[in-house]
Amino acid sequence: MFSKRNAFIGWLVLTIGKPIAKRKARQAVGGKRGGAIAAGLAGVGAAVGGIMFWRKRRGHDESSGS
Repeated sequence: MFSKRNAFIGWLVLTIGKPIAKRKARQAVGGKRGGAIAAGLAGVGAAVGGIMFWRKRRGHDESSGS
């Protein structure tokens, strides 16, 4: 059963809980900044590795054809 008292308590919990939840979410995302840096470095490393593999493979094909 719903009543004005229960509705008010629910509204109060949501009103107070939303800013607290948003603050905690921002702190959690702010703490993960190192993860974004690590992902960027991993992407750059993968690109460099791919270029090195492609150049080595291309050089191997040219030398065997001559």
